[in-house]
Amino acid sequence: MTRRSPPRCVTMVRMASRTVICCSVVAGCAVGPNFVRPDPPAGKSLTAGVLPAQTMLADGTAQRFVSGQKVTANWWQLFACPELDAVVADSLARSPTLESARATLRMSQDTLRAGYGVFFPQASLAAGANREKYNPAPGLVQAPTTPFNLFTVSASVSYAIDIWGGQRRQLEALRAQSENQRYALAASYIMLSGNVVNAVVARAAYRAEMDATIASIDLLREQLRITRAQAAGGTVSYANVLSIQSQMASMEATLPPLAQKMDQAADLLAILSGRLPSEGTGSVIALTSLTLPVDLPLSLPSELVRQRPDVLQAEAMLHAANAGIGVATAAMLPSLTLSAGYGIAGTSSGSGPFWNVGAGLEQPLFDAGTLWYQRKAAIEARAVALGGYRQTVLSAFQQVADTLRGLQHDAETLHAETEAVDAADGALRLVQANYAAGVSNYLQVLVADAQYLLAKTGYVQAVGQRLQDTVALYLALGGGWWDAPIEKEPDRRAR
Repeated sequence: MTRRSPPRCVTMVRMASRTVICCSVVAGCAVGPNFVRPDPPAGKSLTAGVLPAQTMLADGTAQRFVSGQKVTANWWQLFACPELDAVVADSLARSPTLESARATLRMSQDTLRAGYGVFFPQASLAAGANREKYNPAPGLVQAPTTPFNLFTVSASVSYAIDIWGGQRRQLEALRAQSENQRYALAASYIMLSGNVVNAVVARAAYRAEMDATIASIDLLREQLRITRAQAAGGTVSYANVLSIQSQMASMEATLPPLAQKMDQAADLLAILSGRLPSEGTGSVIALTSLTLPVDLPLSLPSELVRQRPDVLQAEAMLHAANAGIGVATAAMLPSLTLSAGYGIAGTSSGSGPFWNVGAGLEQPLFDAGTLWYQRKAAIEARAVALGGYRQTVLSAFQQVADTLRGLQHDAETLHAETEAVDAADGALRLVQANYAAGVSNYLQVLVADAQYLLAKTGYVQAVGQRLQDTVALYLALGGGWWDAPIEKEPDRRAR
């Protein structure tokens, strides 16, 4: 029995496949420098000098720095305030910023998947139908000149051999860019959660300042009642009444600016949660409802550069720039393309097959230095990215150091403000009692009132600053994004 040979199209595809495999084995290396991840800083401390184990005891609490402790993904839950947890969860579920960052990440991932196509042969199928008429030139053999129909069906396969690894470097750059978008999403997640918590704290602090001011106004109102009675009895002059009224008016004038700041914080919370300011954000969370976290995480310098998304973004961009050198280098070298095709062409009177197989080699010869300077530009682009990476690392360490020192100073400030409030409160009570008994004059009362309000306002601001600097530490250490399901789309039914 005679063995039938395979069709020519099958034979050509086999030949092309074998050639592709051989060339792929030969092309095992990629031109350009391989990316080496920058070494983390060699230091073991995040601040200059020795960082104390804990802050000063202030307002009954001393915060401890726990070395090696990781930041949890839902760090805001450490403030032990269910209302705060609900506000943050709502913002994370509705934020347009996170929606945009997720879409950008998906776009970069799809671009990366599209880039993998360069490693596979490109096959296409074509079919055509034409109505033609042939008119031979004079002196040639006469041929039928009647119109006829021409039908063609063909398939072609081509493959660009990545001899120098330029396509692999291009794919490497796409992968780094996709990683950059992933870290950008993480940065958006951290920034959003931090802004929400800070806005809640600020709004609560403004409310506490207003409450302290209103309490001082109520005290002045009672003093005004007593002073009017004394003025009517002739024991004090009416100028005392006018002085107290003037001080009350001055205190009342501080309420509208505080109310405006509260409104601005409320509008910010609405925007962060994907709402219009007119839709509101619920009631104000009391400052006393927020519990200050006691145990604070403290990362090693070598860990910090591996968990901050801004540093990882800069590293990804450095990786992409490094791969760009290989892409530019490969463009200066010869390129090889294999191709094969098979088809059938025919008319109404008959048909026949046609095929082709070949290889194309191309080497740039003269381009007026374009490719050369493109490679030099790629090298400089890597230098730019490296400088940006180093600056990002320095800024990250500065932010952490400033926050750690800030927490220590916050405790010192709050301790002093607490003592000032206690002293001012005792002095005010004593002066009020003496004034009611006719021992103290109105000037002493006014001074005591002003001192108490000033101390109370300073205390509230110190409490708010301590809370916000605690938030800043969680953000500066990376915000725990690595444990958060930020790449997953939220349940939109909750909207």
